[in-house]
Amino acid sequence: MKILGIGVDVVQNKRIKVLINSKFFLKRTFGLKELKFSKRFSNKTNYFAKRFAAKEALAKSLGTGFRNNLNFRDIQILNDKIGKPYYFKSKKMDNIVNKRFKIKNYNLFLSISDEKDYSVAFAILQTK
Repeated sequence: MKILGIGVDVVQNKRIKVLINSKFFLKRTFGLKELKFSKRFSNKTNYFAKRFAAKEALAKSLGTGFRNNLNFRDIQILNDKIGKPYYFKSKKMDNIVNKRFKIKNYNLFLSISDEKDYSVAFAILQTK
């Protein structure tokens, strides 16, 4: 196994608090599963801030940022049965990783955390 990329991002929560009042921002940035899952959380600001940071961190781990046809909605952060966040691997994500690194099998690792004022995410892209 080889680490192909790492990414980290920090978001000021009050910035996201303002943005999530816009339905345009929510629809442009988050997938349907993420929006549906958000209904379980009373603190929407931290929920969306952590996911925003996670999307940025993954784009950085790819080494491309948001270009080459990669947008925020292409990256979805879901939670497993015990609540652990993970990156949902879509066909588009598979194609982007394959094109960039010439591999088909890969792992994505994610750690997210938040405090009152900030949310942070750390992403690792690794070969299987």
